[in-house]
Amino acid sequence: MKSKKNIVLIGMMGSGKSLVGKIVSKKLNLDFIDIDNKIEERENRTIFDIFKKNGENYFRKIEEDLSIKYLKLEKKVISLGGGGYINPNIRKKCLKNCISIWLNWKHETLINRIKNSKKRPLVLKLNTIEIKKLIIERSKIYNSSNYKINCDKLKKEQIATKIIKLYANI
Repeated sequence: MKSKKNIVLIGMMGSGKSLVGKIVSKKLNLDFIDIDNKIEERENRTIFDIFKKNGENYFRKIEEDLSIKYLKLEKKVISLGGGGYINPNIRKKCLKNCISIWLNWKHETLINRIKNSKKRPLVLKLNTIEIKKLIIERSKIYNSSNYKINCDKLKKEQIATKIIKLYANI
């Protein structure tokens, strides 16, 4: 494997970035970094609690700081939070130094995965129509990623295999 670039998985919350990222990192023998987990470790509390006590702006600042820090490393598999790639500074760093891969799913699939999750503060108060609107808005930005994998008919191992093939060919 000649590339030193990071593999960065992007997509909506509930798209399987962490699950697939762990599989890819294990198969490629690369370290896996989950930005949401790093935020929780740094703050010593859950993302839900950060949102509740300090608000989204506070969370996004930490997210940017930690994302930029880890994106500077080499040969890692990184799972960005669902909103991470929306940040222009994070997106620019991804596109410049990494291979960004969008795990794309049908709206209905994502809505069913996230709509009742107590771990996802951003969608907790949204109805199905509002969640779909969020997915559509974010998808416009996710579309600037280097690669897009339509995941609906694939198992997690098949998604991981596609990512590994993309990485091997750069």
